[in-house]
Amino acid sequence: MIVCGDDGLVHRLAAELRGVYAEQVTLVVPPSGRRVRRPVVGRARAASAALLDRVVSAAAGRAGAGGAEPASNDQVVEAAEVTEAVLTEVGADRAAALALVYDDDETNIRAALTARRFNPRLRLVLRLYNRRLGQHIEELLDQTAAVASGDGQGAGLDTSTTVLSDADTAAPALAATALVGTSKVVQTEGLVLRAVERQPPRPGEVADPGLCTLALLSATSNDPAGADGSEGSGEHGPQLLPDEAAVAAATGRGTVALEQVSYSGPSLPAGRGGVPPFASLFSRRLRWSLAGLVGCVLALAVALTIVTDEHPLYATYVTLLDLFGINDPAFHESTGEQVLQLLSGLVGLLLLPVLLAAVLEALGTFRTASALRKPPRGLGGHVVLLGLGKIGTRVLTRLRELNTPVVCVEADPEARGIATARRLRVPVVIGDVTQEGVLEAAKIHRAHALLALTSADTTNLEASLYARSVRPDLRVVLRLYDDDFATAVYRTLRAAHPFALTRSRSVSHLAAPAFAGAMMGRQILGAIPVERRVLLFAELEVGGHPQLEGHTVGEAFRAGAWRVLALNTSPPGGRRGEPEPPGEERVPASGLVWDLPPTYVLGPGDRVVLAATRRGLAELLGRRRRERSGA
Repeated sequence: MIVCGDDGLVHRLAAELRGVYAEQVTLVVPPSGRRVRRPVVGRARAASAALLDRVVSAAAGRAGAGGAEPASNDQVVEAAEVTEAVLTEVGADRAAALALVYDDDETNIRAALTARRFNPRLRLVLRLYNRRLGQHIEELLDQTAAVASGDGQGAGLDTSTTVLSDADTAAPALAATALVGTSKVVQTEGLVLRAVERQPPRPGEVADPGLCTLALLSATSNDPAGADGSEGSGEHGPQLLPDEAAVAAATGRGTVALEQVSYSGPSLPAGRGGVPPFASLFSRRLRWSLAGLVGCVLALAVALTIVTDEHPLYATYVTLLDLFGINDPAFHESTGEQVLQLLSGLVGLLLLPVLLAAVLEALGTFRTASALRKPPRGLGGHVVLLGLGKIGTRVLTRLRELNTPVVCVEADPEARGIATARRLRVPVVIGDVTQEGVLEAAKIHRAHALLALTSADTTNLEASLYARSVRPDLRVVLRLYDDDFATAVYRTLRAAHPFALTRSRSVSHLAAPAFAGAMMGRQILGAIPVERRVLLFAELEVGGHPQLEGHTVGEAFRAGAWRVLALNTSPPGGRRGEPEPPGEERVPASGLVWDLPPTYVLGPGDRVVLAATRRGLAELLGRRRRERSGA
């Protein structure tokens, strides 16, 4: 396996391949002077985290890889760019897969084109932020491999090209953590998997298991000194994919239950372009003023109808003439008509400034439609999002799709996500979050949650600590790369604020399993964090997997490793054309079946959606790969 990159994801992915899949990894990194990019605050943290990853993965390789060689034997090549000479040096002609996870899309595309030309049968995994461009690049590289194979069909899975985005992988988990409740959603290509954290049931209550229980939460969640969710939690840590006996015996522990598995259409755009809605043209005070004046005009028209016995439409017309000073004075009319004419003139005097204010306010709204909005005065219950880089932009889009009010804080007025915030009409505060008054301008004292997603760990920590001093009960989610640093911060904040929700998330930690699975020949649908661990979702064909093929759904379940969640009976695949054996459970001819009976037998043509731990998926993929190699 070859991994090329220039930031923390390259080391996290290498550790994932070594520690989980027991693969020998060759790293291609920039020269030492160019390895870690800005910001300056993050350089020491990224370098120390990379060193930590190597130490941890080396220990994991010795302890759990079954005799795999330690990580220190992995080859590390320093190169400014991926050229044919570099690919020759790292043995790309013999490699099973190549991952290009540079932080720049153009660098990854250029390297992928070179690698595909160098070895048409190499499995490629690319990291691209631009999703639309990624689809075209994936089709282009697959077509190139098919043409080079000579049969026009390519070499199948082993020569596939997979384009992934770490931002898209991590954004749903980050957004869900900041929202009310603890919903966890995985959505990809129309497939939606929704899970939720459930608190332990009270005495006499029965917990709702949902479709199935995906995980048991840590037993030390109420202990300020506990290493909640870490790999070293032991039996008190979270248990992924427990069986029914473990769930029944786990009294007093929260659970992660699967609520929904379904297909949905494409998500609707979160914004309606640069034209503001009609209601936003006028402030609430001005709208109430206009409504009051309209009510006065109607009251005067009704009164004139009663006094003169005229038709209501004629009375309204006369009232409007008096209102704008067009009608003749009522010298020889009754006293009632004269009084109503005077009142109409007075209302007309009040109407002129209100109409002028409405015109000026509407013009100002149109003029500032393309400018950044400021947080409204009475805003509350919103999410304060720090950082509008790649990750922050994706999280912002996700939050707006969920109709969640957001206020963004960004130091760089030319940041990537500024245009997205302007299009979605999201308030933005330009300024350094470490400076006094910036978080106050974002209404942090009335916010529901804080999402600190800048690329500097210390900036995220400083902003979180200050927000805690303003609102001790504030929900806080930090983006921290270093796992040890994140654990220490998490435990300290929980001890200082035991009644507040604090979560630390690493983007590379969430994204690395998906990239590693793609390198092993299986595209991961998504991942959800379970405290400090990750649960993966994948869709695969049953054929070639002896742990699944020929077994019932109940027999195929392995506690702590994998669980079949649904059967995809839509074309291609399935056993729609085959006669069903007597007594076998029937399923619909097409669609997604999530309530599979335990007695349903999995056939070689079935495609299943399953949840798996990292090591469980590694066992499934590794067994199949060994059989292919032996063949």
